[in-house]
Amino acid sequence: MVQRMRVDFAATASDYAHHRAGFPDSFFARLAAMGIGRDGQTVVDLGTGTGDVARGFAAYGGRVIGIDRARELLEQARLLDETAGVRVDYRVALAEATGLPSGCADVVTAGQCWQWFDRPAAMREATRLLRRDGRLVLAHFDWIPLAGNVVEATERIIKSYNWLWRLDGGNGMHPRWLRELAEAGYRDLESFSYDVDVPYTPEAWRGRVRASSGVAASVSPRRVQVIDRALARLLAEEFPASTLVVPHRVFAVVARRPRSVALAVARPRWQWARRWAAAVQVWIP
Repeated sequence: MVQRMRVDFAATASDYAHHRAGFPDSFFARLAAMGIGRDGQTVVDLGTGTGDVARGFAAYGGRVIGIDRARELLEQARLLDETAGVRVDYRVALAEATGLPSGCADVVTAGQCWQWFDRPAAMREATRLLRRDGRLVLAHFDWIPLAGNVVEATERIIKSYNWLWRLDGGNGMHPRWLRELAEAGYRDLESFSYDVDVPYTPEAWRGRVRASSGVAASVSPRRVQVIDRALARLLAEEFPASTLVVPHRVFAVVARRPRSVALAVARPRWQWARRWAAAVQVWIP
């Protein structure tokens, strides 16, 4: 039987809030140039976590509602909002069942979290929330492992202590979102990507790694300490610089609401593949 990793980011709320680099300002500027997140628009941010994406849109003048199931993450989000001087309406709910009224949003977003949802259900909920011609934005800001860099070495440590973690070796691109959205009836699909170097102190990088899905969100506190010590040794021996330059990639998909709600409600073909995979115990990440 194939085991799957259980992930709970509430367990790492403090490290997540203080050490995880958020989407750069350029990401929100690009979306604003596309007419997304402008002053006066209502944005619903699914899986908002510590409010990184929600805060960015609020700074651009949007009315933002942040949805997350983890109260601990939302508590951190409110503290960060106070420091940033912005206001977001946070609510404890599931991305697939927000409890918000239909047609309440100009924009629905999901940053760094779409893969954790029941995606067909989340798409149906996004369709319900969006006004006519409203847009859905799926975005990632991923670290990028390259041969010999600190990310590759870090991922090797995580894998050595958490063999269920399968998110290593990524390239920051998520093209399957495009097909899934198209098959659910979403229209006018656009995507963009670009790279950004993020500076981390060694201490901050350790905090960032603790906040990842493969560490404090999925292993015991004792194992978190073991991974952290191993990473500290790695940084001291192989990456002794006072500032680590960590490559990241911004990737975003923008899609317009389906013309017909029936299309979004229809079961996309790829969901049958996931059901078949579950039946025969094949892992689809």
